[in-house]
Amino acid sequence: MKSKLLMGSAAVVASLAILPALSWGADEGPALYKSKCSGCHGAGGEGKPAVKAPALKGTAKTAEQITDHLLKGEPTSKPPHSKGMSGLNEDQAKAIADFVKTLK
Repeated sequence: MKSKLLMGSAAVVASLAILPALSWGADEGPALYKSKCSGCHGAGGEGKPAVKAPALKGTAKTAEQITDHLLKGEPTSKPPHSKGMSGLNEDQAKAIADFVKTLK
């Protein structure tokens, strides 16, 4: 009986550790932007000329273009955008892109 309870508890703990990584959605855009983008592009998307990071606020790029840029990168861009950003899945990139499009 104790072993079944212990195994069940272990499964719950493992699920809780995995689920946050899988559950990023559009409502997580601000948190993802803050953790992955704001260091260079500013909290409000204003950009940081000192590190040559362009403003994202009011960008003409579409959300789809931003998503592609985050996932695939562009060889002419400065790292980390010369390649796709590591540790970022498609849903997370879409959430960030949707959030960037709200910045005015």
